[in-house]
Amino acid sequence: MRGVISPLLSNIFLHALDKAWTRDGAQYGTLVRYADDFVIMCDTKAACERAEARVRQLLTRLGLELHPEKTRKVDLSRGEQGFDFLGCHLRKKMSGPIWARSRKRVYFLQREPSKRSMMRIRSRVRELTPRARCHEDLRAVIGTLNPVVRGWGEYFRTGNAAEKFVSVDGFVVRRLRSMLVKRKGRHLRAGQVVRWNRDYFEALGLGRLRGTIRYPEAA
Repeated sequence: MRGVISPLLSNIFLHALDKAWTRDGAQYGTLVRYADDFVIMCDTKAACERAEARVRQLLTRLGLELHPEKTRKVDLSRGEQGFDFLGCHLRKKMSGPIWARSRKRVYFLQREPSKRSMMRIRSRVRELTPRARCHEDLRAVIGTLNPVVRGWGEYFRTGNAAEKFVSVDGFVVRRLRSMLVKRKGRHLRAGQVVRWNRDYFEALGLGRLRGTIRYPEAA
């Protein structure tokens, strides 16, 4: 229950921060907040410095302070740096297709699953595909995997996650294949592993993330 109540309490408590920032800080940058995680987007380095000082003052009034390990300044202008927010990694990137088509440098804010989000989904897949389940009906194993992977994909499918989706799809197939290898043991025949590919597992009901990206205008 704590995981459900905590964001709600944070939103209620930090509503005061939203109001105070609108009144006394908006000139420095735009505040975007969810529960106790937030970013402030500023146009200049000077504005960024003032924004940090101002938000520290506002939080002090509430008896709070910025987390020293999670607070950082990021310069997105050159595309060399990025930051994580709500499970996503965001950074400036030039559009390859537009450059190839018209040799115009057009930049956008790339949003893809963060390293931590990738580690979490792989960890969850590992939990659901231990070798101890190798003798279970593979359809049952796939039945527990599909909602987990699909739910994770739904969260990220409106971003730039195509490469990450392919990576997760491949990881799931490798985990299922390792279960079959364990099941066969010394009875594994030459060439059998090659046949345990994505098509084989999809025939048993495995879903896929590849091809599910839907950008906001088409979602």
